[in-house]
Amino acid sequence: MAVNDSFLSNLSSWGSAPQKFFKRELLPLLADLRLAIFLLLAIAVFSVSGTVIEQGQSLAFYQSNYPENPALFGFLTWKVLLTLGLDHVYRTWWFLAILILFGSSLTACTFTRQFPALKAARRWKFYDKPRQFQKLALSAELETGSLNSLATLLQQRRYKVFTEGNTLYARKGIVGRIGPIVVHASMLIILLGAILGSMTGFVAQEMVASGETFQIKNIFDAGPWAKAEVLKDWAVRVNRFWIDYTPNGAIDQFYSDLSVVDNQGTEIDRKTIHVNEPLRHNGVTLYQTDWGISAIRLKFNNSPILQLPMSPLDTNGKGRIWGTWIPTKPDLSEGVSLLARDLQGTLLLYDASGKLINTIRAGMSLDVNGVKLTIADVVGSTGLQIKADPGIPLVYAGFGLLMLGVVMSYVSHSQIWALEKGTSVGSGKELVTYPFYVGGRTNRAQVAFEREVMEILDQLAASPKELPVVTTETVAS
Repeated sequence: MAVNDSFLSNLSSWGSAPQKFFKRELLPLLADLRLAIFLLLAIAVFSVSGTVIEQGQSLAFYQSNYPENPALFGFLTWKVLLTLGLDHVYRTWWFLAILILFGSSLTACTFTRQFPALKAARRWKFYDKPRQFQKLALSAELETGSLNSLATLLQQRRYKVFTEGNTLYARKGIVGRIGPIVVHASMLIILLGAILGSMTGFVAQEMVASGETFQIKNIFDAGPWAKAEVLKDWAVRVNRFWIDYTPNGAIDQFYSDLSVVDNQGTEIDRKTIHVNEPLRHNGVTLYQTDWGISAIRLKFNNSPILQLPMSPLDTNGKGRIWGTWIPTKPDLSEGVSLLARDLQGTLLLYDASGKLINTIRAGMSLDVNGVKLTIADVVGSTGLQIKADPGIPLVYAGFGLLMLGVVMSYVSHSQIWALEKGTSVGSGKELVTYPFYVGGRTNRAQVAFEREVMEILDQLAASPKELPVVTTETVAS
């Protein structure tokens, strides 16, 4: 029997050991402000790196822009980027681990410090000894006064008043103690939204010619839990793409008239988008980000209108030019090259030797190699960036709650105590005691609080000779 009791005792102590370690060691470490600041700085640094370093690009892009010789800053090469995951910072295991650890730190701080502070602020305590007022940052000893008159003055200033016998306690601004809890909760919501978005979101890009219908397939960055099912039951039709130009020929804005259609081709949503004005459907957002020239529509003599594709040419960073080759004989033995810079400018025609032979615009005709060439239209293409981020509503809600919490945190939590100590004066009159102790403290806006208390004390004074003598002292918190 003794053996069994000893075994049960050891088993109980062994089971309580992890609980003691969590409460005494791990929880205080997580709630440490220094750890939270360090994690917040780490999140900021890696977020900056994810902004500066292009995310989700191809291997060739990183090899070209981050070569091994010479290495950027002497160490940053494409191999380092890919090894550390700096090409997709927000989805790396270590960045998500930092977010989770920071969230754990906020949670620990909330339950070990903020909730107890709020609980203590809601609990009132009466001061029944004069020496207790000496510990307050602001205290006064009056020659006259009463709890009833003080309570009335405090209620006029929106204090909540509690009385017991010859003591009084009043407080206001309890919302200032709730503010930090709201701030912590909002930051946790933001972290949750960021993690949800990185794990379930995706980013795609499409270049679509005007008049075409497409399904979103070119996904180049996606979280491990991304749901492609949201794209299966609908497609997007580019009804029209066009560009508005300024009087001097520069691009003012480019637009895409988009329709969302179901599998039967029925339109279920439609919107004309431009930069900073996207189309949102089924949790997916389509942004206008780029444009190009997709094709040229033309005809030879009296032939039907033909459409030839145009491709972007390498100009070594000296502008954007699209080109195509137009055959002028059925056997394709002869032809001309056509170049274009935009959707409204002059088209350039070059012969096989690279010599400029003529210029032409949309709607014009020209004799080329014995053939009447008519340019019907230049077909533009819209560049769309498509994003799905289920965490965005949580992030927005968190930021809204964060702003509310910050405003709440600036509300001062003010407390006032009073004690009647002495003998009554007069019969059938209001109770007046000698002396009358009043004191208070606040967690911020000390000067404004002192001014408020002195105004209250002035109102309590019945005559100039009864003006209070106010003494202030600073005590360690």
